[in-house]
Amino acid sequence: MSLKRISLAVLVLCAGLGAAVVGNTLLKPSRQLAVERIEPPRVDADAAARRLAGAVRIQTVSSEADAQLNAAEFDRLHAYLAEQFPRVHQQLKLERFGAHSLMFIWAGSDPKALPLALMAHQDVVPIAPGTEAKWTVPPFEGRIQDGFVWGRGAWDDKGNLLAQLEAIESLLASGFQPRQTVYLLSGGDEEVGGAGAREMAQVLKQRGIQFDFILDEGLLVTEGVLPGLPGPAALIGVAEKGIGTWQLSVDTAPGHSSMPPPQTAIGMLSKALTQLEANQLPAGVTGVAQDLFDTLAPEMTGVNRVLLSNLWLFGPLVRQQLEKSPSSNAMLRTTTALTIVNAGNKLNVLPGHAEATVNFRLLPGDSLDSVEQHVKTVVANEAVQLQRLRDSAEPSAVSPTSARGYQLINRTVRELFAGAVVAPGLMVGGTDSRFFGDLSRNIYKFSPVRAHPEDLPRFHGTNERISVSNYVEAIQFYQQLLRNASQAS
Repeated sequence: MSLKRISLAVLVLCAGLGAAVVGNTLLKPSRQLAVERIEPPRVDADAAARRLAGAVRIQTVSSEADAQLNAAEFDRLHAYLAEQFPRVHQQLKLERFGAHSLMFIWAGSDPKALPLALMAHQDVVPIAPGTEAKWTVPPFEGRIQDGFVWGRGAWDDKGNLLAQLEAIESLLASGFQPRQTVYLLSGGDEEVGGAGAREMAQVLKQRGIQFDFILDEGLLVTEGVLPGLPGPAALIGVAEKGIGTWQLSVDTAPGHSSMPPPQTAIGMLSKALTQLEANQLPAGVTGVAQDLFDTLAPEMTGVNRVLLSNLWLFGPLVRQQLEKSPSSNAMLRTTTALTIVNAGNKLNVLPGHAEATVNFRLLPGDSLDSVEQHVKTVVANEAVQLQRLRDSAEPSAVSPTSARGYQLINRTVRELFAGAVVAPGLMVGGTDSRFFGDLSRNIYKFSPVRAHPEDLPRFHGTNERISVSNYVEAIQFYQQLLRNASQAS
């Protein structure tokens, strides 16, 4: 073939690719639900903020080592909730589980309708030692200042819990009764494993309960976090990564450091850890990540719209860019994190034992067995012993976006959060809802909390807070969600 013909063929191919890229970019339809904005339910913002601030002052820090460590504080919180939300406690059935977990049941008007569940936990994480002075407001003072409720738990997760109680209390006052029975499930130890939620799930399974859908804490209404998206993005978690933790250990004969052998316990373990960090599990824009980007693409501007609308062509480039950020990298693969290393206790003694802990967060589609095989293949040293730790858990199933529960959450967000783009996302952390997989196919992880880039470090960090205006939105969200659920067929 002549050079001229080759050049012409290349030009035709480039033109065809260009036309396909332009066509996909311009013609890709929006997936956003068309709804009319509503007049939000009225909320007494000052009174609601004061009630949340009061709950923040109660130091319900959970402990993995001692479930009764702050038992008196949890008792204080339960008494406080009974005082502040009297209708909820008078008209809903209340059951207690484990050390501190609560289950409220609000009977619906249609006994044949599958119930729904709202979840939120009472416990909070401790303050990192040495950071107390860095807080603008002392972490358990529960102060309302500059338009925010400040303190540990204001966001995670007392904000959700009290917003749900505020919504139900208001609906009860108006005489509203849900069509579906509503379960309010509140764990007392979510931050340290969720034994209370696990017990609730087991009891409900024994009772034969199946839920239409379950909504737990999760992804947020982000603003300015996603490049190329001009407005807020409400990401609804449709799946949760699994967690797998393995202990790697090496045992050799101990000895004096003056006569080291060619291979030491520390050296062999270090090599194994280096190999695991260098040989990550594969990443890909597939599954939930692909659904997320397919949904966001028509709402994007500029080059990001072009790239995300044409993943068939630009997928490798998009993946490479996303891998550079820890937060977006976590959406694409099962991650590997080296978390604990222990070996040696004297400067001139070769230890006979060295051990390390490696934590994996499993992408849906991977399994504990497949990750364990990956570790064995990468380490490739029989001297390195491998033990899976007991708190490991498989990734959740992926809940459908076509299901009624997702569509109700979607509609409610679009009605209340002006200009928000709704898209499915992947929850990379763990929630209490992971224990409820046998009770519903439709489990979603979403918190109606607005977050800008500068807010994200506040999660489990210093200066946790929620704006009073956003807290009002959260109350309105839960109230409207329950109304929408009763109206929808």
